[in-house]
Amino acid sequence: MPKVVFVNEKREIEVPAGANMRDEARKAGIELYPGMARYFNCFGHGQCGTCKVLVSKGGENLSPKTAIERFTIWRMLSSIGLESEMRLACQCKVNGDCSVQTQPDMNLCGDNFWQKPYPNK
Repeated sequence: MPKVVFVNEKREIEVPAGANMRDEARKAGIELYPGMARYFNCFGHGQCGTCKVLVSKGGENLSPKTAIERFTIWRMLSSIGLESEMRLACQCKVNGDCSVQTQPDMNLCGDNFWQKPYPNK
């Protein structure tokens, strides 16, 4: 069975192959939604973006992004520069081991986008 490591919570859960990350996290009592979003969200339809997670390892072990997921991530300003690592928990299926960060920090000013591609040496 695949393992999902939730970095912020310091928890690791085993999930059935092909399981929905949002559903399994909720079963394990892991809070994906920040603030009032835990009460007001799209209930797993991929439209609000509040269940976003930052994949730190094992992104290749998740299902490909759906069209609605790509659109929602594209319109979220907080993902500037992190589009390839950002996923919506409600839209991804776990096919192998991975590590994710729940409720990643906002990136409204595009810090990752504006960084120099090559650090000064």
